[in-house]
Amino acid sequence: MTLIARIREVQQTLEALGHTVYVPVEVEEFNYHDATTEERADLKRSFDLIRAHWRKIQRSDAILVLNETTKGIERYIGGNSFLEMGFAHILDLPIFLMHPVPAMPYASEMAAMDPIVLDGDLRRIPQAAHAVEVRG
Repeated sequence: MTLIARIREVQQTLEALGHTVYVPVEVEEFNYHDATTEERADLKRSFDLIRAHWRKIQRSDAILVLNETTKGIERYIGGNSFLEMGFAHILDLPIFLMHPVPAMPYASEMAAMDPIVLDGDLRRIPQAAHAVEVRG
C-alpha cells in the first residue's frame, strides 16, 4: 500500500485506455506505514485481504505489478505482489511488470513466470486484457 497514490494514477490511465481495473482494498482508518507486522497481519485476517485479491485475480484477464523503487530497492516487488504473481501464473494469466524483474532473492521465481515488461508504457497492455488487477 506504499504506492496507493501511484496505483490510483495508473488506474485512471488504464481506464482511459478502456480497461476495467481492480485495485487493492483500502482501509482508510488504518495507518499501514506505522503498523507492526502483527497489526498488518491482523488487518489482512480481519478483512480477508489475501482471498479478496485472489477473487479479483480470478475475474481478471491479467495482472500489473508497478514495481517501482520502494524501501530503497530499485524495481521492488513485495511479498503480496509476489504472491499475487504466483496466483496469476497458476491461472495462466499474463503478468505485466512496469519495469524489469528486480534483483531480489526470489528473482529466479519471478523470471520463471515469464512476466511481460512494459518499460513504463501502459499502452503496451493489449485491449484483450480487458480486466486488469493492479498491484503496487
